[in-house]
Amino acid sequence: MYVSLGFQRNGSTGAGALTYLITALGAAYGTAKSGIGIAGVGTFRPDLIMKSLIPVVMSGIIAVYGLVIAVLIAGDMDPPPTRNMSLYTGFMHLASGLSVGLAGVAAGYTIGIVGDAGVRAYMQQSRVYVGMILILIFGEVLGLYGLIVGLILNSKSSG
Repeated sequence: MYVSLGFQRNGSTGAGALTYLITALGAAYGTAKSGIGIAGVGTFRPDLIMKSLIPVVMSGIIAVYGLVIAVLIAGDMDPPPTRNMSLYTGFMHLASGLSVGLAGVAAGYTIGIVGDAGVRAYMQQSRVYVGMILILIFGEVLGLYGLIVGLILNSKSSG
């Protein structure tokens, strides 16, 4: 007699929630860390605040990556009588969620550190702005790579 405890379904549900949680943590760290730098810049040069908000916006995009994968994972699930989910599908959802989540933490950490130091350096010397933006883009791409891997893994989960 076959008894299913639903571990694969619970794993997929957890993967969707975990994806968004981990990427939101990375985005929150990036926002907080670069926000500290922006607050420091604002006390001395309030005219630079608007141009210094780029790291905060880029950190928010990281959370959107997690939201996309979480919605895709949730879209693959149906109520248990309608669809049985294999263990393979559950682990592929978990892998796609972890790839996006952990890449989002790395990207958020990078954006936070670079954003904090970059806006403080920008306050001292305006020529660093373009370099700061390029480094922030390279940090953001880490999260985008995780999203691409997560999308590929999620597309293979139905097999």
